[in-house]
Amino acid sequence: MNRAAWLQDRRMQKFRDVLSRWNGGDLSMMEAGELLGMSERQFRRYRDRYEEAGEAGLLDRRLGKISTRRVPAEAIEEMLELYRHRYLGWNVKHFHEHLLRDHHFSWGYTFIKTQLHAAGLVGRAKRRGAHRRKRERKPCEGMMLHQDGSRHAWLEGQPMLDLIVTMDDATSTLYSAFLIEEEGTASSFQGLLETFVAKGLPSSFYTDRGSHYFVTLKAGEAVDKSRLTQVGRALRQLGIEYIPGLFA
Repeated sequence: MNRAAWLQDRRMQKFRDVLSRWNGGDLSMMEAGELLGMSERQFRRYRDRYEEAGEAGLLDRRLGKISTRRVPAEAIEEMLELYRHRYLGWNVKHFHEHLLRDHHFSWGYTFIKTQLHAAGLVGRAKRRGAHRRKRERKPCEGMMLHQDGSRHAWLEGQPMLDLIVTMDDATSTLYSAFLIEEEGTASSFQGLLETFVAKGLPSSFYTDRGSHYFVTLKAGEAVDKSRLTQVGRALRQLGIEYIPGLFA
């Protein structure tokens, strides 16, 4: 295999991995595009081509040039017959694994799923309503920090204290944790300092809407991004995106 073919194979492997993570709900479309070095719109186009024709439908400057080849109808029907008569009731993930391993098909998971959906052999999962969806985590460690304070009688026989935790959004790895009488600007800076010294600067920072984090003129309304707190000003100077949560 020459270098160009090797690079193409690696790019395809990365695309399949990211697409699989997006399909499983681990990544948003924007995050998937970020991992592949493309826009959300580009990722959507590549996904559609892949669903239409599998790997043969993808080639460009990143994933090659768009191919005019299409998967033969006979091959698709062969795959559907296998599912109907040997794998009926299997979920798409396991069926896809057996196609690759036992039947030497090279199509991607999403393409297989699309064909099964179109044939009515596999039902489509219902998407959650917007009010039930959780905020999606970042896909890679170091992209976002999350900081929060929790008040509790943590130590037996001691008064209520605030536990200030600064963690990685993608992995929940704790970078800083300490007890303090009351959370505020000083405790936020302490958690950030300990994290920045050990791990460097993140791309973004996520917190609740506590008054030491954001200025909110009226409860329930959006934060006032023109009036920065000390924490907000420091993050702006460092070039770190500051993201408010839903609640104070």
